[in-house]
Amino acid sequence: MWSIGELAERAGVTVKTVRFYSDRGLLPEATRSSGGHRRYGPEAVDRLRLIRSLRTLDLPVPDVARILDHEDALEDVVARQLRAVGSQLAALRWREAALQLLRDCNPEERADRLRLIGAVSVPPSTAPMARFWRRWLLPARLPARLVSAIVDQAVPQPPDDPAPEQVLAFARLHALTTADCSGTGPCQPAAHRPETGFRAAVLYDGLAEAYALASAQMLAQRPPHQGEALDCFVSAYAHACRARDTPAFRHGLAGRLAADPRIDGYWQLTAELRGPSEPTAGAAHDWLCAALDLRTARPAA
Repeated sequence: MWSIGELAERAGVTVKTVRFYSDRGLLPEATRSSGGHRRYGPEAVDRLRLIRSLRTLDLPVPDVARILDHEDALEDVVARQLRAVGSQLAALRWREAALQLLRDCNPEERADRLRLIGAVSVPPSTAPMARFWRRWLLPARLPARLVSAIVDQAVPQPPDDPAPEQVLAFARLHALTTADCSGTGPCQPAAHRPETGFRAAVLYDGLAEAYALASAQMLAQRPPHQGEALDCFVSAYAHACRARDTPAFRHGLAGRLAADPRIDGYWQLTAELRGPSEPTAGAAHDWLCAALDLRTARPAA
């Protein structure tokens, strides 16, 4: 049996360290001397070295205790710590880009940018944008499945290693989606307003396919034109209001979409976050509207 000092010497640590782990139940003593002093057996050296190895990884004492009691707990603890470290690194990269943004801007821009950045949590959360879209879609009474699909497509994830410009775009998106829209006109798209006659669930189901087809054309760098993407786009609107796809319908749809307020600013900022390799739904919508305008303008020409 070794005293606390002898164990500390053999393990290469201080007496204070041995006492600390003993007091927290990580290093139980084997027995006590007649004078009440702690005594440890040879196995305590290996246990103490294992504790020190785990602690060098910054594992909390409760997690170390779990691993010592159950070896299979190591995998879960490591996975959780990796997630925590990843979140910390993301926060640091975000702060670095935000500081660079403030450092490199003009003095007259600094106060406004600081206000925008200060309103965003670190690491940044997409929850406000998701709430914005759910409020936007709520009046349409869409199925939960469809709402989730639209929100997943519409809400951009913050980059893992953002550039300063992307931090600014995300901060502006946060400001846009948390601002009160009362007093600025209709907050909902025309397809959600009952007087237009659209069946929103039918419309959104069809638009998803049309946007995917248009995105493929955009990635191929093709300008707006007639074809499958435009036909699918018009068909979605026609089915949504129980109409037929005719030249007259297309002409009326072009005028209606041109007058329908869209959140172009949202999609523009989203495009800055995602980059040109991933067209947004807003960009696909604009491409299709441009194709529709070309189609409806030809008879007049």
